[in-house]
Amino acid sequence: GQVEEVGAKLPARKVESYMLMHPVYTQEEVESVTITHRPPEDVYDRVALGVVKTLRGTFDVMTGYGFLEFNERRWLTRFLFLETVAGVPGMVGAMLRHLRSLRLLRRDHGWIHTLLEEAENERMHLLTFLKLKQPGMFFRGAVAGTQVVFSSLFFASYMVSPTTCHRFVGYLEEEAVRTYTKAIKQLDAGKLPVWEEQRAPQIALDYWRLPEDAKIRDLLMAVRCDEANHRYVNHTFSSLHRDAANPFDK
Repeated sequence: GQVEEVGAKLPARKVESYMLMHPVYTQEEVESVTITHRPPEDVYDRVALGVVKTLRGTFDVMTGYGFLEFNERRWLTRFLFLETVAGVPGMVGAMLRHLRSLRLLRRDHGWIHTLLEEAENERMHLLTFLKLKQPGMFFRGAVAGTQVVFSSLFFASYMVSPTTCHRFVGYLEEEAVRTYTKAIKQLDAGKLPVWEEQRAPQIALDYWRLPEDAKIRDLLMAVRCDEANHRYVNHTFSSLHRDAANPFDK
C-alpha cells in the first residue's frame, strides 16, 4: 500500500526565506514511515524497476554495502553520493515540463512546482550531510562523472516516457527509504556510537524545524520521511496523465 504524502508544507524561516515550500513533520509522521513496494503492473513498470535494481546492485557491490561493516563514515559517503543523484530527476523533469508548457503555449497544471520542491529538498539533504563530512577529490570526480551520464540519460528518457521516469524515481525512493531505515536500525542497535549523542547540524534544525537538542537520529528520521513523500508523489505522477492537475499543488 502507498503511504500518503505527510508533513505540513511551511515556508522556511526568515533567514532562509528564499527556499521553496517543504514539509515539516510531526513526531508521529516521522515514526509512521514504513518500507513499501508498489508491484509493477506493465512492461514500463518492470523496466523501471529493473533499472533501479541493476543500479542499486552495482552500487552496492562497488561500495561494499551488505557485506562490509558500515560505520558512520561509510554511511555518510553513501548518503552524500546518493543525494547527488537524487537531486537530478526533479530538476530535469521540471525543466522539461517548463519547456513543454512554453512550446505548447499552455499551462503545466502545477507539476513544475512540486518537481522543483523535490529537487531542492534532495539538495538540502546533501548540504546537510556535508556539514558532517567533506568528501575528497576522488569522490567529487565520481560525482561529476555520474552527474553527466545520469542527467543526460534521464533527460533523454523523460523526453520519451515521463511515465516510466516517474515510476523509476518512485522505485528509487523505495530503495532510499530502505537505506535510511537500515541506518536508523543500526543506530538504535548501538552500532553507530558516534551518532548516538551527536547533535544535528544547525542547517537541519532550521530546515526541518527540529528542536534545539535534535540528534543525528532525528535528522535521519526527517530525511527518511522526505524520501517516503517522494516515493508516493512519483508513483502517483506515474499513474496520472501528463496533463492531469497536480494533486499535490496546495
